[in-house]
Amino acid sequence: MEAATGRFVVVGGGIAGVTCAEQLAMNFPSEDILLVTASPVIKAVTNFKQVSKVLEEFDVEEQPCTVLANRFPNLQVINSAVKQLRSEDHCIFTEDGGRYIYKKLCLCAGAKPKLICAGNPYVLGIRDTDSAQEFQKRLTKAQRILIIGNGGIALELVYEIEGCEVIWAIKDKAIGNTFFDAGAAEFLTSRLVSEKSEPRIEHKRTRYMTEGTKKEARTGAKADNVGSALGPDWHEGLTLKGTKEFSHSIHIETMCEVKKIYNQEEFRIMEKKALSFPQDHHKPVTTDKETWPVYVELTNGKIYGCDFIVSATGVTPNTDPFVLGNNFALGEDGGLKVDDQMRTSLPDVYAAGDICTAGWPPSPFWQQMRLWTQARQMGWFAAKCMAAASLGDSVDMDFSFELFAHVTRFFNYKVVLLGKYNAQGLGSEHELMLRCTRGQEYVKVVMQNGRMAGAVLIGETDLEETFENLILNQMDLSFLGEDLLDPSIDLEDYFD
Repeated sequence: MEAATGRFVVVGGGIAGVTCAEQLAMNFPSEDILLVTASPVIKAVTNFKQVSKVLEEFDVEEQPCTVLANRFPNLQVINSAVKQLRSEDHCIFTEDGGRYIYKKLCLCAGAKPKLICAGNPYVLGIRDTDSAQEFQKRLTKAQRILIIGNGGIALELVYEIEGCEVIWAIKDKAIGNTFFDAGAAEFLTSRLVSEKSEPRIEHKRTRYMTEGTKKEARTGAKADNVGSALGPDWHEGLTLKGTKEFSHSIHIETMCEVKKIYNQEEFRIMEKKALSFPQDHHKPVTTDKETWPVYVELTNGKIYGCDFIVSATGVTPNTDPFVLGNNFALGEDGGLKVDDQMRTSLPDVYAAGDICTAGWPPSPFWQQMRLWTQARQMGWFAAKCMAAASLGDSVDMDFSFELFAHVTRFFNYKVVLLGKYNAQGLGSEHELMLRCTRGQEYVKVVMQNGRMAGAVLIGETDLEETFENLILNQMDLSFLGEDLLDPSIDLEDYFD
């Protein structure tokens, strides 16, 4: 096949890749922009709203690739997975036999799930739309499932599932360790273990499902690399209900991980061995009387039978198709290391989103987390850097990297995370201030030397813009003392 040439080539149909390709197409309307994606649908940002200087909200829609191509006549979408990158020749090869030459390339291939037991038919990883729909299908026949993991998807799962017993195993002392401290976890747990009597809040983010997006349409795409990451409200449109009549049943096992997974036959053999040695006080314990398709032994010695296991244990950067034969510098987490111009260590190759690792000296109040907000910011900034470099120029670091800011929803609460919200990297040189009204709001600020370094806001607090400003301007707040969180005091009066 004759090689196609594009001045700019972007790989990945998720938020980072689509944002990057859109920006390039707008900035260079007379140039051919190529977007290479393994999926027949792309993730598009809609209804973007700049809430404050750094905090932003937007909807995410799944759209067919044709929608993107129709909006930008100079943007061609190649629907195939990347098979190989040959950076010395400035070209990529796709699974469908295509060869594409680039002048500048941006890799936005996202990340793939870290499955606890790859290849086990009873272990399901939830990463993209297809796997979410497979989960829904299995759940309709399930009486009990076991969820492993403590991130955003696990948090939403345990709250949304009804009519099915849920065993939730986490390696931490409290739920949501990635996002919350123990106090916030306790605040949320009270909502989790109670019956969900409050009406469902209509989410702002929606999914637009298209016809004809069957798996067979993904010609040549590798199953474990297909699909853009799920994000906020990924469960919308899915009926997450099991076979039982009750609404909510959650049991949490903390400070443990999966030790071993047994099928029915392996479990029977293990039980017989345990009965043969009754003096063994360390044998695993199970109180199940029912027979289950699969059994999970945890490191705390307990065994649970269930219909299937959900592996929600995070992701790893999807670098596999690109690193072979190319001398990329990698971050400690395995991502493609990028500098403050989103450039990798290879000439004319950029990266953005989950696949990359920020390699520049970060702002004191910013850290990388593989979230949709950062995917959009990185994709947009990468396009800006690629455009400048093609004209022999460079750009200053975008202001969005000055402060970590993220807004989402957990358990029907609005959740805003700002700066070093969990005192990341601050050591013992910090103090916490809290305000909590059970069932209504949880406010935590991280203070260092009298100045605000981070905050967690759960509920409709209306404090996000004020706190963002206080972190950015580093005003000495010592004079306020505990009045800083007094709800009867309007902080804006002090800082007008």
